[in-house]
Amino acid sequence: MEKIIAKNTPAAIGPYSHAVKTGNLLFLSGQIPLNSKGEMLNTSIQEATEQVFNNIEAILSSQNLTINNVVKTLVFLKDINDFTEMNKIYEKRMGEHKPARSAVEVSNLPKNVLVEIECIAEI
Repeated sequence: MEKIIAKNTPAAIGPYSHAVKTGNLLFLSGQIPLNSKGEMLNTSIQEATEQVFNNIEAILSSQNLTINNVVKTLVFLKDINDFTEMNKIYEKRMGEHKPARSAVEVSNLPKNVLVEIECIAEI
């Protein structure tokens, strides 16, 4: 197992790695809308989802991977009523790529963010 700490991404806010590589899989930790400068971009679900994807793509890129390597995502929403707007950004960022996905509403998220997304990518 190899721990991955990617450059140009926000520092972890706890005792975890940005991702872990094992075999031919890369498991990305949940990403929140925190940018690499430590600023929270959480004023709307659209802005938050865009920043989460920026973080995901930066971690993938650090391993010479793209969003097309993602095989599974898990979306955590503070409010399931944000699903439609989050999904518009998700679809834009994923393009024609359609990995398996789950989306759930949770009672709260770290730093009181609106969305957190984790994913698994194939190397």
